[in-house]
Amino acid sequence: MDGLQPTEIREGTDASEPASESRPADQHREDAALVADVSFRRDRLLAALTLIAGCGLVIALPFALRAGAEFFLPVTAALVIAIALVPMLEWLERRRVPSPLAAFICLLVFLGAANVAVASIVLPASDWVRLLPDRIGRIRETLAPAMRVYSQLQRFIDDLVRQFGNHHRPPVRTVTVEPPNSLLDIIATSAPLAAVQMFFALLVVFFFLAGWTKMRKRTITTRASFDGAMTTARAIQQIVTATSTYLGTITLVNICLGLVTAFALYLLGMPTPLMWGGIAAVLNYIPYIGPIASALLLALGGLMTFSQAPYALLPAGAFVAIHLVESNVITPALVGRRLTINPLFILLALSFWAWVWGTTGALLAVPLLIIMKTVLAAAGKPDIAGFLFEEGTLTASHSEDYGPDHQRPQIKP
Repeated sequence: MDGLQPTEIREGTDASEPASESRPADQHREDAALVADVSFRRDRLLAALTLIAGCGLVIALPFALRAGAEFFLPVTAALVIAIALVPMLEWLERRRVPSPLAAFICLLVFLGAANVAVASIVLPASDWVRLLPDRIGRIRETLAPAMRVYSQLQRFIDDLVRQFGNHHRPPVRTVTVEPPNSLLDIIATSAPLAAVQMFFALLVVFFFLAGWTKMRKRTITTRASFDGAMTTARAIQQIVTATSTYLGTITLVNICLGLVTAFALYLLGMPTPLMWGGIAAVLNYIPYIGPIASALLLALGGLMTFSQAPYALLPAGAFVAIHLVESNVITPALVGRRLTINPLFILLALSFWAWVWGTTGALLAVPLLIIMKTVLAAAGKPDIAGFLFEEGTLTASHSEDYGPDHQRPQIKP
């Protein structure tokens, strides 16, 4: 019995030592888990505040853009045009043309093309507008069968409303707004502001192109790391390539569409076919809405020109057929999948920019969408769905609030 006592004491001492040493280790792990938990919740709170601030900025930005349209619209249009002209500028600079001279040449090329387009559309269109009051009678005669059907339907609806509607309606207040007395008044009130905005936009295009090479070099070389410089250079190049490729390809497609439309209208005997082709080419920059507007204008022109309704609708029908071939065969083959955008995003961008800046905003909608898509692809997209559904913004901080199936954020001791 005496010989066994030292062994029992020794074994008891050895068994008690790991128990005493395990307490600091467990305490260390709990402290580390608590620190990780606090850090996790702090990061989630900061991310939530950032998300709320970002949502507020997104909500307020459209109203700021709309209120400051006199400044933001020409600047945005000038930047889009300048980005589209960057490949031409770089081509001239590789031929050892100085940057200011190359920028001036690019600006002259753009102004020449714009003036040719405007001259081919505006001058003949003024004649059509002047002829419209005289052609109202012909349009009424051509649309007489359709108008009779419409009047009968309207009479039937009025009878139903009279029988089932309320006869004691409150009086309707009418407000009369005096329009400008003549077209000269409209031009006199809007031309100075438009001229100033156009001149300002041209200056922005010139100075942007003249300083493009130095600005891009400074932006890349001032990065803190080589990876940051390469990412910045890649993002800038992707923005320029995507925007210029889209605008160049769409411009080429629209010019061909306008020429084919003009030739088809020439065969149909439509007056000023080049004007109608130019209108179709310009409006085709606006997806979905532009072709519809072109078809409606061609239908109106056909009614003003031809006396028979089926023949008067042939110009619009010819354009619709040409547009279907262009939009379903030619444009997808030229643009390719690299610049394919979700149609839902295009419709949302069209409605948004048209609400903010009108027709000019609708023309800029797709290029701006491409630029934003390229920037987000390079910088990374915010994972709002993951933020909302994968982890909670604020959760309980006590250990008992964590169930057996929920793991606390931990770090290794």
